[in-house]
Amino acid sequence: MEKPAFETDCSALNVILGEEKGGHFIPNGNGHQAGVIRSLIGGADGEGCGAAPGTMSSVEKPGTGYPEREQWTRQMDFIMSCVGFAVGLGNVWRFPYLCYKNGGGVFLIPYLIIGIVGGIPIFFLEIALGQFMKAGSINVWNIAPLFKGLGYASMVIVFFCNTYYIMVLAWAFYYFIKSFNSTLPWSTCDNTWNTPSCIEIFHHEDCLNGTIGNTTYGNLTCEELADGRSPIIEFWENKVLNISEGLNYPGSINWELMLCLMAVWVMVYFCVWKGVKSTGKIVYFTATFPYVVLIILLVRGITLPGAYDGIMYYIKPDWSKLGEAQVWIDAGTQIFFSYAIGLGALTALGSYNRFHNDCYKDAFMLALINSGTSFFAGFVVFAILGFMANEQGVDISQVAETGPGLAFIAYPKAVSLMPMPPIWAALFFFMLLLLGLDSQFVGVEGFVTGILDLFPGKYYMRYRREISVAICCLMCFIIDLSMVTQGGMYVFQLFDYYSASGMTLLWQAFWECIVVSWVYGADRFMDDIARMIGYRPFPWMKWCWSFITPCVCMGIFLFHLFNYKPLTYNNTYVYPWWGEVIGWCMALMSMLCIPVSVLYKLCRSTGTFMERWEKLTKPQWGSHHLEYMSPDTDIKSLTSLSTDTEDSKVIIFESVM
Repeated sequence: MEKPAFETDCSALNVILGEEKGGHFIPNGNGHQAGVIRSLIGGADGEGCGAAPGTMSSVEKPGTGYPEREQWTRQMDFIMSCVGFAVGLGNVWRFPYLCYKNGGGVFLIPYLIIGIVGGIPIFFLEIALGQFMKAGSINVWNIAPLFKGLGYASMVIVFFCNTYYIMVLAWAFYYFIKSFNSTLPWSTCDNTWNTPSCIEIFHHEDCLNGTIGNTTYGNLTCEELADGRSPIIEFWENKVLNISEGLNYPGSINWELMLCLMAVWVMVYFCVWKGVKSTGKIVYFTATFPYVVLIILLVRGITLPGAYDGIMYYIKPDWSKLGEAQVWIDAGTQIFFSYAIGLGALTALGSYNRFHNDCYKDAFMLALINSGTSFFAGFVVFAILGFMANEQGVDISQVAETGPGLAFIAYPKAVSLMPMPPIWAALFFFMLLLLGLDSQFVGVEGFVTGILDLFPGKYYMRYRREISVAICCLMCFIIDLSMVTQGGMYVFQLFDYYSASGMTLLWQAFWECIVVSWVYGADRFMDDIARMIGYRPFPWMKWCWSFITPCVCMGIFLFHLFNYKPLTYNNTYVYPWWGEVIGWCMALMSMLCIPVSVLYKLCRSTGTFMERWEKLTKPQWGSHHLEYMSPDTDIKSLTSLSTDTEDSKVIIFESVM
């Protein structure tokens, strides 16, 4: 039988009091732990457990109270923050692309299966862990201190993610500003950045029907028309990116793009600097407005010619795809990407919840919102792509692109073909900006929370949050300067492919399940959750954490590893060997945090291996764990319990679900 979640006998409490500096009791940012411990022990000086009178004085030091941890003003603040963080740009372009690539509507089958056995269990695990431990992505692993490297790994991943992800916001802000022109700059070929190959109207249909034949259209033949370049592609590559020949040619800085990047970082700073009290209010707008724009774009999109063909292309199932392994791999990686698993930000958001918040129901609701948004966005995307294919006289597969190409090539082209294009362009790119903005500042919030939790309350200083956020934003901005150069797109893709890729997230998720289920104990953690929410979650969660989810994560991880392909840009430029080395170094910086930290702590400890293991896996509780003991628990009855008896089992309510 698992040991109970809390060691609550008198001797354990005395150890906690006497060894606070030794790390067995962590204040966790709560300013009133002394009074809590006093009430649990049963006297002003702890005499209910026979503690020495001087023991309590070593804990309670007047004037040195720790600042209480912030909490969401209302629970909806937490819900909206999670929606804003997890629902991002990947829902708008990556999910629809994967649907059309992997058999249309049939892709939903592996997507939902992996969501149930992998996505939702880990999503719930991270939120519940943060809520239970009341700590960010590092200190949350005080639940099994030997594996605190998991926290450092997630910090590395989210730092890299914060660094490169904001470039998408900078590009969106740049397009948003350029939308305020009477003529959209990417809709014509008479700009300074355009080449002689630029063509505004391709006339594919006339060439195919033989109307023009081999005669010229303007100064170009049909053969030359086929090799022409769209003005939106030239605007993206020649004006926005001003892309160089390769990674080894960084070139000059695009000053307009750098100013946009600076403006976006300033916005992120002022969204985060005051903590969750302000963040929880901002996300009401940033998380809901994109839905308004998506609905408007859907209404407009389905009225365009070719929209029906695009939607049918999106949902028409190709059952033969179910037998392909790549379809299941794509479904798994999309779940982990869109649910924002392994970044530590969900843990940080959960840590600001009330201890008794029902995070179990929250996890299911948030997962439903996330996946539902992805599916809904697909109708918007393919209605517009169907319209574009109809206009250009080509197959939908030729206008459907993934990644930034869909957002900054396909969509700008679509809005340029609509009535009053500047209005539609401004609306769309404002939506993109908000979609990325709330994901970005929640990611920064998660990183800063983890950093601040490393410093005990005695190091508390005024404005330390504001200063920490400023330093974080400045460091990322300096690194981002490499991405606003002519070779910046190559750097961006290097970060995207390696630093926060599927492999690093799958590795992180695998170890999270192993540590909670097999080191701390799945039954034990289920008891802890029951203490928080008042009932025991359905056993399916425990089975997933213990067996199913680790197998899914490791299976997809190994498939990625064995089918590794060198990174390319636009399917033409192959990265040099040293570029791949840099990429793998970024990936290993997070992945190696876990085994290296385990080996380091085991080597530094003393005793036999089992003694070291037992000592290093002993949880370090926070003050709130004692504060939130069951209110009807009698401390005298607790003192009589032995962890070896049947009476020591944690009493919980049966699940109502």
